[in-house]
Amino acid sequence: MDVADKVQPASFYTTRQFVAVAAISLLYLLLSYFLIGFKTDQVYLMLLFNAMYFGTRLTRKFITGFSIFIIFWIIFDFMKAFPNYLFQEVHIESLYNTEKTLFGITHDGRTVTPNEFWITHQHPLLDVLTGFFYLCWVPVPLAFAAYLFFKNREAFLHFSLTFLLVNLLGFVIYYVYPAAPPWYVQLHGFDFVASTPGNTGGLERFDAFFGVDIFHSLYSKSSNVFAAMPSLHSSYPLIVLYYATRYQLGWIRLFFGVVMAGIWFAAVYNSHHYVLDVLAGILCALAGIYLFQWTLQRSDKAQRLLQMFVRAIE
Repeated sequence: MDVADKVQPASFYTTRQFVAVAAISLLYLLLSYFLIGFKTDQVYLMLLFNAMYFGTRLTRKFITGFSIFIIFWIIFDFMKAFPNYLFQEVHIESLYNTEKTLFGITHDGRTVTPNEFWITHQHPLLDVLTGFFYLCWVPVPLAFAAYLFFKNREAFLHFSLTFLLVNLLGFVIYYVYPAAPPWYVQLHGFDFVASTPGNTGGLERFDAFFGVDIFHSLYSKSSNVFAAMPSLHSSYPLIVLYYATRYQLGWIRLFFGVVMAGIWFAAVYNSHHYVLDVLAGILCALAGIYLFQWTLQRSDKAQRLLQMFVRAIE
């Protein structure tokens, strides 16, 4: 670590910076309160941001770079205030029938979806493995981003901004095409129930196996249950694998590939997504990667902005 990261000159802490960060923090907390209600998580997030921003030069650079992920989380959280089913009809039966038509499996003399097939072919080993894979969907991208931050700041920004772009594309589709997940059909059939809370689906078996409340806690905070298409769970590991391959990170790519395939399977096995949702998530990731690279290649302004951001965190 550079000495400058440990010892801060007086100019490191300025009144302007304190006022700006305090204003941003207060604005976020007020918006959160009025849009989705007060949660202690919001206070912890702002305390962490302030502590890192005013800690050392290194922590300031780190939290400035990771503000990209904070922006993603805030947008995702605020979606609770604007349920997508208020804007478009929720696709339930049509999506189910399309899944059955394209990927149906003949079982016991009738055609079932892959989700329905796995409901009757559960196994404790698969319950545990798919649970662990599903727990990787955010920690692995964040850990990969942290690695890139210390290894290559420009690569970190490429990955992080692509991650944000893919999420924004997915969020738009959520509002254009609200879609119910497979577990919803299993619980409610094809009737639309607006107040349906988040559900662990098959992941409840992982919680039960270990006697924990991990997935129940996570899905009780779900922003919108009618956001199954595309599966952003399926998008994230593909973005990670792409950038790991782009920067030639060696054997770790095999690990990322296994995690990616595991998450794709887990999404279907645990009835959180149809195969169609997974494919849509893959296409969303590919579209975001292409769009980001295309923009950088075609826009001098985008390149200059990126370099400004790189200098801000170097």
